[in-house]
Amino acid sequence: MLGVITNDKKSQAMLRDSQGLDHLIKILDTKELNDLHIEALSVVANCLEDMDSILLIRQTGGLKKLLAFAENSTIPDIQKNAAKAIAKAAYDSESRKLFHEQEVEKCLVTLLGSESDGTQVAASQAISAMCGNAGSQDFFNTQGIPQLVRLLKSDNEEVQEAAALALASLTTCNPANANAAAEADALGPLTSTLSSKRDGAVANAATVLMNMAMQEPLRAAVQSQDVLQALIGPLGSANTVVQSKAALAVATTVCDVEARAELRNRGGLEPLVELLHSKNDEVRRHASYAIMVCAGDELTATELYRLGALDILEEISLSVRRKNKFSEAAYNKLLNHNLSLKYSQTGYLSSSNIISDGFYDYGRINPGTKLLPLKELCLQEPSDRRAVLLINNESVDGSLLMEDKSSDLSYRRSISSSSSLRRASKEKTTSLFSTGFGSPTELKSEPTSGRNTVLSKSATKEKGPRKGRGKKEEEKVKEEEEVLAIPKLTGESSPEKEWYPPPDPHFCTYVYDVTRSILPVTNVKEQVEVLAKYVAEKMGGKIPKDKLPDFSWELHISELKFQLKSNVIPIGYIKKGIFYHRALLFKALADKIGVGCSLVRGEYGRAWNEVKLLDPSWKGVTGAFSAPETWIVDLMFHPGALMKSGGREANLYQFL
Repeated sequence: MLGVITNDKKSQAMLRDSQGLDHLIKILDTKELNDLHIEALSVVANCLEDMDSILLIRQTGGLKKLLAFAENSTIPDIQKNAAKAIAKAAYDSESRKLFHEQEVEKCLVTLLGSESDGTQVAASQAISAMCGNAGSQDFFNTQGIPQLVRLLKSDNEEVQEAAALALASLTTCNPANANAAAEADALGPLTSTLSSKRDGAVANAATVLMNMAMQEPLRAAVQSQDVLQALIGPLGSANTVVQSKAALAVATTVCDVEARAELRNRGGLEPLVELLHSKNDEVRRHASYAIMVCAGDELTATELYRLGALDILEEISLSVRRKNKFSEAAYNKLLNHNLSLKYSQTGYLSSSNIISDGFYDYGRINPGTKLLPLKELCLQEPSDRRAVLLINNESVDGSLLMEDKSSDLSYRRSISSSSSLRRASKEKTTSLFSTGFGSPTELKSEPTSGRNTVLSKSATKEKGPRKGRGKKEEEKVKEEEEVLAIPKLTGESSPEKEWYPPPDPHFCTYVYDVTRSILPVTNVKEQVEVLAKYVAEKMGGKIPKDKLPDFSWELHISELKFQLKSNVIPIGYIKKGIFYHRALLFKALADKIGVGCSLVRGEYGRAWNEVKLLDPSWKGVTGAFSAPETWIVDLMFHPGALMKSGGREANLYQFL
């Protein structure tokens, strides 16, 4: 009856004030009353939840008697109830402190060695509760962890769960205990526990593995146990706690390219992306964290993008309730592998965002708006909307034209020939623009597509009557075709034609020029200035502010769209460009030669580049240090001039 009554706090106090605890301890201390020991111990366990009762038992010496009784008893139920009593009381910090002073850890380690599953479970739970005390954690480092690892191999899944819980508590924020678990060969049993039918066991095992993987020296050992394969099942669990812990374990384990490749190849990204749909905040947060880590390399980020992770994260970011810092970080990390979308959405590319071939500037889009792929944009008819600017330094067959070709004589001849043709026929650009907006094989099989036409004999004959071309014009076209190094049309009978982005021989020439003439310059400031002048020269030269309204760049862009029969214009074809054309070309060329700069989109067609340079006034000052300052590069009015960010000149360039 006392066991039932003392579940109430007031009753515990009444029993204490009536000296009932003394009588209970005397019963436990009397061997002849062993038939009452289990029930008496149950009452004491309830009273141990009351701090005043613990102090009273300690003052009377009853606490030591209680621990000795539990440690020396041979009756499993008595040991189990004693461990449960300690576990109940140990959730209070003051109680833990008192228990530690009484060396309760020795008693609990002894109870772990019991043959009773119930006692093992209770002792493991008590150890978990005692982990709130730093001294207890240190004690269990050598005398508790090996025994708990042994219990992980138990046939009883409840024992496995309790042991994993104790290990999870011991290793959390405790690298020494994580190392001790590894030394006790816990990795194998923990990995096996991930396939347990008990959700608690799986969640606890995942937590221990996470704590171990957070230690860099242990991470390789964790990865070697096929932990990532074992975590895929828990990621698909219906239990939110298991999902959350598994996602965290993945995040701490896939910190290198090899681990991310393993997760990707084993199909672990699909369930991870699926967790982003969870209605549970913690699951969604931890899944976002794991995806942020997984997006550390391009192949994995591409696969995540294919699985729709970017779209889901964007949807989450638009929700005030569902978004979190990890979802925002994961979204931005994935955007770094899709710079076209990033620039369209955010209007900003940092110096670490390196523009690669295939990048295109679609213009500003609102959050939630889908960015059409480049192929689809290329196949659209020209319209009155803003031209899409394309960066492409690859030839039609996908091989790079600009990889260390300074010693390639035939390449230099083709560049020279291309330049002379451009000078000889500056206004007659139609033939140059018809170099193709698709795969050569695809275009030959579809000669009726005016937008996707590669110059061939059949295409020339078709266009000849319309354009009034004669034999000489056909020969000239053929010569230009050879200059631009477009491969011969092959594979006409193939049903599937590979598509290529529109080539840009002019941009290829630009890359060759700046690589040869600007890359060798050792002074970064001088590199920036020379590159700015080069870009301005290719885009129409210096434009006085009062002459800007007369600079007919809109007509030039419209003509290009008409001649290319597309809204997509390779950047090299633009000979009259304003702020946003020049800024993009500057960034693309700077990235090719390793000059760090950012690209920022402003309002009303403005865009600019920011570079970080040391203040030259500090040069030669002994012991002085100055952080790099941000400068805006003038590409329009005084090409090559640098304006300090935030200054009056910079503001006029950016906003007026």
